[in-house]
Amino acid sequence: MIAEVERRLGPKAVLTDPADLAPWLSDWRGRVHGQSDALLAPGSTAEVAEIVRLAGEYRVPLVPQGGNTGMAAGATPPADGSALLLSLRRMSRIRTMDSASRTAIAEAGVILETLHDRAGEIGMRFPLTLGARGSCTIGGLVSTNAGGTQVLRFGTMRALVAGVEAVLPDGSIHDGLSGLKKDNRGYSLDQLLIGAEGTLGIVTAAALRLVPAVAARTVAWAGVESPVQALALLRFLEARTGAVEGFELVPQDSLDLVLKHVPGTRPPLDGAHAWHALVEATTADRQHDLAGEVERLFAAAVDQGIIGDAVIAANEAQAEALWKIRDTISEAERAEGLTLAHDISVPVDAMPGFILHAAAEVEAAYPGTVASGFGHLGDGNIHFHVRAGARTAGDWYDAEGKAITRLVDDLVTAAGGSISAEHGIGQLKREELARLAPPGRIAALRAIKRGLDPLGIMNPGKLVP
Repeated sequence: MIAEVERRLGPKAVLTDPADLAPWLSDWRGRVHGQSDALLAPGSTAEVAEIVRLAGEYRVPLVPQGGNTGMAAGATPPADGSALLLSLRRMSRIRTMDSASRTAIAEAGVILETLHDRAGEIGMRFPLTLGARGSCTIGGLVSTNAGGTQVLRFGTMRALVAGVEAVLPDGSIHDGLSGLKKDNRGYSLDQLLIGAEGTLGIVTAAALRLVPAVAARTVAWAGVESPVQALALLRFLEARTGAVEGFELVPQDSLDLVLKHVPGTRPPLDGAHAWHALVEATTADRQHDLAGEVERLFAAAVDQGIIGDAVIAANEAQAEALWKIRDTISEAERAEGLTLAHDISVPVDAMPGFILHAAAEVEAAYPGTVASGFGHLGDGNIHFHVRAGARTAGDWYDAEGKAITRLVDDLVTAAGGSISAEHGIGQLKREELARLAPPGRIAALRAIKRGLDPLGIMNPGKLVP
């Protein structure tokens, strides 16, 4: 098959040098490693379709890959080398960018930051961002239904995708890029492909919703006594303004790690606070005194005892410095030692109690570990991380780590939550999905997979138990 792809599509479409393949054979965290004889790099949707048809003919599985920034090893090939990597990075055109229709059509290999820049040039923006914006791609974001820090106001990728172009497992092309607001021709293939992690087809382009560019933004940092008070601050703000776009919870222990390991970071507030909230408010109205509004609201929150102290960024540099603290928590944790990361969600109003209860349960069951939650409190999605403490054994993840994950997932399920809020299932969560999901859900996933991909060539070993 490799030879046939090269014959039909040319040498640019096939990489076989081990040095070229090496960066793409492991997941972002470096925990899961695979093997592959080649990386196929099509330059167009037609070339993707040709590769998929050949894969069906030769019964060769394909593992689609974008920026390889996923957190669940969903883009890592199997260890036995039985699959070929399919990179969409050459497909990096922004086909259209239209302020009148407020849409952009971007190919799967477009880097998120590039889309942000291009939208800004026409006075618009694509309102989804995350820490990996400089390397993650549109195809990967669609395929994992990515979230990020602006979900509170604009929703996940599912809400921001107006339509999808994709190559289906039989090599046919689904064109849903027209972005119809009403289309009742049965099942939505677009929505089925969003979040499918490449198991039902290869996303090659997406029609994306744009919003007017930000005229002004204000970023603030508040110290609070507990996650309960942090949620109280969010509800206080939501009742008085529609400008809040991001609301991130940061515990003091995570802040301490960032200050310890990330150069150039400084404490936002004088004195220590048990918990912190990072708030971003934006407006597209140039007449809106957003900074003044936020300052008055935070002063009132202090007066009412909702928060202990707060600082409001005076300029963009200060705003970015506050966001840097939030964006580098995972980096600081890696520098500190072994860390188990759980991307979970529970109902928003239950999240403050869950964080405290789950941390106490884990630390009691596994003395010496440190458990805490940080992230998108406003949409009920917290990154619940468990640090190994003094433990340094390389097999900790596969030994005690698995037991800890089972405990966390059991607590999440008991709270009516999800073990995967925004990072997907990939390889790392398949066993837990099979253990905890209702039987009907598992049966439906398997039936859909068999129906669309009877040969099993689309990203095998991912998502579907």
